[in-house]
Amino acid sequence: MKLAVDSNILFSFFKRDSQTRKILVNLELFYFCTLKSRMDELMAHRDEICRKARISPEDFSKVLSELETFVEIIDDDIAFDRAGEAIKIAPHIEDAPLFALSLKIGCGIWSNEKAFKKQSEVKVFDTKEMIELLEG
Repeated sequence: MKLAVDSNILFSFFKRDSQTRKILVNLELFYFCTLKSRMDELMAHRDEICRKARISPEDFSKVLSELETFVEIIDDDIAFDRAGEAIKIAPHIEDAPLFALSLKIGCGIWSNEKAFKKQSEVKVFDTKEMIELLEG
């Protein structure tokens, strides 16, 4: 299964004992990808992530490198041709690029953003559903 991964999932990866980290690290059943802009967002919030995850800036860099081994980083321009469609279904304009990626490569989205589920064009999984998929 292919899944485009939202920022809130990527942020959770920095907590060593998170379910998100366990899913991303241990699952070869899935192809995970995200946009370069989502990775840039992580960098922009580095200090906040370090504080909340209780890690040093050096550990942040190490964890970020580790994350990049499990999630393919895709240039935002790849899905530009699906932007118009994505803008119509994304709950917020800033989420349109992720929806465009999902539409472009024909995959679902992994996000804990409840508003993502208020559309029917793209299947959205939250972390709880990911855990249920694995257990079922």
